[in-house]
Amino acid sequence: QVQLIESGGGLVQAGGSLRLSCAASGRTFSGYIMGWFRQAPGKEREFVAAVGWSIGNTYYADSVKGRFTMSRDNTKNTVYLQMNSLKPEDTAVYYCASKRGYFGGYSDTTYDYWGQGTQVTVSS
Repeated sequence: QVQLIESGGGLVQAGGSLRLSCAASGRTFSGYIMGWFRQAPGKEREFVAAVGWSIGNTYYADSVKGRFTMSRDNTKNTVYLQMNSLKPEDTAVYYCASKRGYFGGYSDTTYDYWGQGTQVTVSS
């Protein structure tokens, strides 16, 4: 059974940095896409970033390009989201997700597995 466990969330001042981790277990993830999504209070869940597990190709939402970097460590079965220059509007619960196949766009409906989420709060 696939498990995704996020960690690294917390409270940070605007302009600061956080690194989120997502430890994946339960299968080999070759051929999978790993994604980060976020959901702020009263808003729909939105795409943040994704990485192809095998090749390492990355995708980003326009709102985080140049500030966030997603990476993976195949030896640890873990993906990361390095978040720099954080803004109050980045405040949300961040979720790790995975799906088999290709990137295919920003929709969260194609992802099969989800973590429990980790809270990121950016104070102004």
